[in-house]
Amino acid sequence: MTKFCSALLISLILSCGAKAQTWSDKATIPWLMSRISVLADTGMHGRGYVKGGREKAAAYIQKQFKAYHLKPVGAGKSYLQHYYFPVNTFPGKMELTFNHNKLQAGKDFIIDAKSAAFSATNMKVEKTDLSTINSSAQWKKMRLTLSNPTKLHYLDNIDSLCKVLGVRRSTIVSELPKGCFLIPQKDKFIWTVARTAMKATVFYIDTATAAINISTADVQVQAKLLPKAKSDNIIGIVPGEVKDSFIFVTAHYDHLGMMGNKAIFTGASDNASGTAMLLYLANYFHARPQHYSMVFISFSGEEAGLMGSKYFTKHPLLPLKNIKFLTNIDIMGDATDGITVVNATEYPAQFNMLQNINAKYDYLPQVRSRGKAANSDHYHFTEAGVPSFFIYTNGGKGYYHDIYDSAESLSMTGIDKIARLLIDFIGEIK
Repeated sequence: MTKFCSALLISLILSCGAKAQTWSDKATIPWLMSRISVLADTGMHGRGYVKGGREKAAAYIQKQFKAYHLKPVGAGKSYLQHYYFPVNTFPGKMELTFNHNKLQAGKDFIIDAKSAAFSATNMKVEKTDLSTINSSAQWKKMRLTLSNPTKLHYLDNIDSLCKVLGVRRSTIVSELPKGCFLIPQKDKFIWTVARTAMKATVFYIDTATAAINISTADVQVQAKLLPKAKSDNIIGIVPGEVKDSFIFVTAHYDHLGMMGNKAIFTGASDNASGTAMLLYLANYFHARPQHYSMVFISFSGEEAGLMGSKYFTKHPLLPLKNIKFLTNIDIMGDATDGITVVNATEYPAQFNMLQNINAKYDYLPQVRSRGKAANSDHYHFTEAGVPSFFIYTNGGKGYYHDIYDSAESLSMTGIDKIARLLIDFIGEIK
């Protein structure tokens, strides 16, 4: 998609994308896909912390809320709840060249999200075998030899060192001195968001690239730690017969943003799809008020460590004790193998209700039970005593926190059935 078409698509849907919904099952998936396509468009810059990505997404969601006649909950009749947290960003150059061959960010390598800025050319590559280390004292001594920013330090067998020291890879990486480091890995690249910065600049490369005889390297990395990045939770309400008791539906709209000025993590499955489902439910229920008031929250900061939901539970705009139930939705792009329900074991009565509805109407092939987990925005509500589910789909191509999680990669299999299941489930909550 060209930049012009990208901007035009966003502009059109921002201005007129909130037309009245027709509640035909055939219309559900196209309706959802139209919202996913906007939120996961490259013009949203990955809904992260560079080029105003998350601000553009927040503006779009607010316009949708307004069009569905959701009432604002924030101060001054605003949908927004402002808060701040630090985040490390990569707003400019992100270049890694081996033997004069430039690698592609996101495909051939990723950078550790805590990495510092670094710039050097024609560096010699020095390989260090970490499997030779047998103690923390030896590791401390070796780190002193790695304090040479004129070389690219290739650290081999880091998993062996992790086992010896009984720590995670992230712990070892955070202890590295100032300089540039290269770590091969067998697993797929999964990027993240960091709220801190470290001294070192660390790249992860796949084992095939690592097998090449790397003799020289050029590195250009622009990094900037934002000590107080502003974020917004977006909150709207549909009043019910009982105005002061609530059913919450939540989904995070943020994603990873950009790794340099070319690699965009568009986050279609995670979580443009869940945000689109939240908008669908908001549009549905504004036309069909329930017994309890319905509250819809699109959280920011989830990828940075559940920051938005944590802030809301510490500074609630509505009494947490008045929440009858919360359903958090994430990864709504392919339900070929059904859904998984986190906290199913904590709230068996509600889980049985969900299963019975699914069995009655034969919506999905499976509704799997999972226990308590701190893996999405339901968690802080659960810890605060709010009965909560986190529901995500099982299926798809496995794209997660990578550059391939695009709108085009989603099959949307069974997602219309999830919408009906959620509507029926919410309607049964007493």
